[in-house]
Amino acid sequence: MTALAPFRVRSFRFQWPADLATAWAFEMEAIILGWYVLVETGSVLWLTAFGALTFLGVLLAPMFGVVGDRIGYRNLLCLMRLTYAALAGVLLTLIFTGSLTPILAFAVAILSGLVRPSDLVMRNLLVGQTMPADQLMGAMGISRTTADSARVAGSLAGAGLVAVLGMGPAYVAVVALYLGSLLLTFGVTNTAVRPTIAGTRAISPWRDMREGLSYVWNQPHLRAAMYLAFLVNLTAFPLTGTLLAYVAKNVYGIGQTGLGWLAASFAFGALVGSIALSTHGANIRPARIMLAAGGAWYALLIVFAFMTSPVAGCVLLMAAGFAQSLCMVPMAVMLLRATAPAFRGRVMGVRMLAVYGMPLGILAAGPLVARFDYAITAAIFCGVGLLFTLVIALRWRSALWNPASSANG
Repeated sequence: MTALAPFRVRSFRFQWPADLATAWAFEMEAIILGWYVLVETGSVLWLTAFGALTFLGVLLAPMFGVVGDRIGYRNLLCLMRLTYAALAGVLLTLIFTGSLTPILAFAVAILSGLVRPSDLVMRNLLVGQTMPADQLMGAMGISRTTADSARVAGSLAGAGLVAVLGMGPAYVAVVALYLGSLLLTFGVTNTAVRPTIAGTRAISPWRDMREGLSYVWNQPHLRAAMYLAFLVNLTAFPLTGTLLAYVAKNVYGIGQTGLGWLAASFAFGALVGSIALSTHGANIRPARIMLAAGGAWYALLIVFAFMTSPVAGCVLLMAAGFAQSLCMVPMAVMLLRATAPAFRGRVMGVRMLAVYGMPLGILAAGPLVARFDYAITAAIFCGVGLLFTLVIALRWRSALWNPASSANG
């Protein structure tokens, strides 16, 4: 089958299950610790602050790209996944000894947050490195299913294991997933790509990073994609991420299991979108579908914000997840296709800087939700998002909407 063609590549057969295990562990940790912090502190402000900590390392993402270019993306990813396992082991020890407190959970989240945001960078770079160009959209769609399926199964598993077995046994599963991911990652192809400019090797990592930033700034379609990535992380993702715990507890009153179902609904829609792209994505124009899906994503989130029924909310979240996938996967494909191989690590590292919009959005949303409510906050966020999506589409119309442009090639 064409949709399964990427699995003919040996490296991808190891990478996909490794990424899947990591993604499941990420989602289980987010559900388990997010609910723990909310229950122990009783404060949405503490919840949003905790969610923001997981993105501290976004500022380091360009340097991770530089290091990956030099030592190999696989080697760096192995070191990162060893770190996740070690930190999860620390939390497991604290849980079983009865020593865990919200402050200690925050401390571990800070350390993990320095590394975790760059995991997606390394995943995408390995796919771009090992896949033929004509299979890239399909491979990226399949790769994205690791995160999407994790938000479905990982969210439900995290909530369910805690409810049935308790926090300790749930964290045993998290540590096991991280260790399994590390072992599988060793089977991925490793190739170091040393960047060159005019035939000269760059010898300074800081110079490498500056060259990456300059490269993005001077390519209109790359700059526009970075702005859009920052925008959706600032105004869209917080509404269906950390703040879903508030919606489950304070809007719908459906508890931790209900939170798992809300998160799983959004992820299921995204999973369907990723599968659709893996089977039919070869014929789409990446930049065009990215803009159109981004607008639809915001519109659906506005409707979701005013839903009073959890069932209707789940349906709206599925549709929003589908639109989100059709926005973000083509964006990643566009960045990989339209970037010279020597710059891919740095460009994808710069792309991760856009994720810094998410903690900013989470921190801004906390006081607004406490002051007003979730619906009003979501309407404000999505209104701003729709406005600036239109501005980006008009400002870089020739680079993003022209069928003959490199962004739509």
